[in-house]
Amino acid sequence: MINFDKKVNRLGTYCTQWDYVEDRFGKKGLLPFTISDMDLEFPNEITEVLKERLNHRVLGYSRWKHDDFKDSIRNWYSKRFNCSIDSNWIYYSPSVMYSISKLIEIFSDEGDGVLLNTPAYNAFYEVIGNNNRNIIKSPLTNKNGFYSIDFDDFEKKCKDSKIFILCNPHNPTGRVWSELELIKMVSICKENNVKIISDDIHMDIVYDSKMTPVLNVADNYLESIFICTSASKSFNIPALTGSYVIIPNEEIRTKFENITRYRDFVNSPAILAILGTMTCYNDCEYWLDELLKYIKENLQYTINYIEDNLKPLKLVMPEGCYFAWIDFSELKISSEKFQNLLIDIGEVAIMGGKVYGEESEFYLRLNVACSREKLEDGLNRIKKTIDYIAKNI
Repeated sequence: MINFDKKVNRLGTYCTQWDYVEDRFGKKGLLPFTISDMDLEFPNEITEVLKERLNHRVLGYSRWKHDDFKDSIRNWYSKRFNCSIDSNWIYYSPSVMYSISKLIEIFSDEGDGVLLNTPAYNAFYEVIGNNNRNIIKSPLTNKNGFYSIDFDDFEKKCKDSKIFILCNPHNPTGRVWSELELIKMVSICKENNVKIISDDIHMDIVYDSKMTPVLNVADNYLESIFICTSASKSFNIPALTGSYVIIPNEEIRTKFENITRYRDFVNSPAILAILGTMTCYNDCEYWLDELLKYIKENLQYTINYIEDNLKPLKLVMPEGCYFAWIDFSELKISSEKFQNLLIDIGEVAIMGGKVYGEESEFYLRLNVACSREKLEDGLNRIKKTIDYIAKNI
């Protein structure tokens, strides 16, 4: 058994979530549940591989174009998702968001529409806007905490879009799109000649639902679909950097390589990232399976705590991702006021839903990828805030 209850002190490690919480929340010393990384130690196998490489004492330029790297990814997709990938489709990238930005550049011109299901990961808004493309929103429908695609609206919005950015599993709501939903998305995009860029970075963080990569239902639209992902979320190694993109279209692979290798010069990988990815996919599946059990228990604990102590807040068990997407709309308080009280009274930092879109203003995104002790502390701080509101507002 892996001890995920072990307390890890991340202060003083130049950690975004802990050391720089004041940057986003304006106050030092808050207990953070913010950035999507984990307060949990990564697998010991990664430690051993990195130690061995560092003990070699030479960190020269490296390569990613070899069978060891590609086969680790290809085999992971085969055993985890029953998805067959040609090794030639795999291409290294420094980050998922870099890949998305470059694919937006390849597939569209300034002023063109890029479609999102909202609420949406906040970086999507930024990458579209800073590429001078037009953000087109197709809001998800929310029925008692369960989100789904409004396909009538989706089809209408596709007519004004060049690209659809799919998020699977969906951040922040935690939906894991079904095969039928993905088939319908692909069909509508094909009818409107809309390219699909799928951010699958949370692909391994799935509980009782089946994760289906959109490639599995691509059919004859395969060469218009592109997956951007990484081992970083699943195994908590984002600081190693590095990701990969799956590009079935040979012409687009060539364009992507020309940009990354000959224009932006980001094609030479960090060797520790390459080693980390291969080790995760080759040797650490057992660790991921235990992690999923632990996070699911944290989510269920959070649901029970809210029902017992934090009414009228509501939480529905997500199908994927490690976020508790908490609805506080019945608290009858503005999102700004609630956030300020969480900071000042509860001394806790939680991402406000408005970051992900106006339609999610009355939500919190609580990261539960942490020890149970930290989670209990955070929930108690929310309760302290709710109790203060009940007495004073």
